[in-house]
Amino acid sequence: MPIHTKRWNDPVGPDDGTRLLICRYRPRGLAKADEIWDQWLPQLGPSVELHAAAYGKGGRVPLQWDAYRIAYLREMRQQREAITELAKRVASGETITLLCSSACEQERRCHRSLLRDLIESEVGKLKND
Repeated sequence: MPIHTKRWNDPVGPDDGTRLLICRYRPRGLAKADEIWDQWLPQLGPSVELHAAAYGKGGRVPLQWDAYRIAYLREMRQQREAITELAKRVASGETITLLCSSACEQERRCHRSLLRDLIESEVGKLKND
């Protein structure tokens, strides 16, 4: 399926298609004129509270991946409509690239991989209907 994942500051590739920033926060210090994504969907990033927990902000111990994964997937239940819309776009042949933070180096331990899986699952349901 044409869903890619990258960090927002990775080089733009010829096969990226529509680049979607899926972070709760815009990159700091980056002028809007220098943005290299087509759309910002902050609601598909972890909530402010989950983001803080993941990084151990506020004196907390950083949230472990398994707990983060469960919490993020729970939050995304509220975003079913947005996920379905992205799935429809992919099912119609559009290529999308989900972009996350420049600090997020491990794709397999990032919400962008979880979101990709959710979209791919929804594409499968659309094709079976």
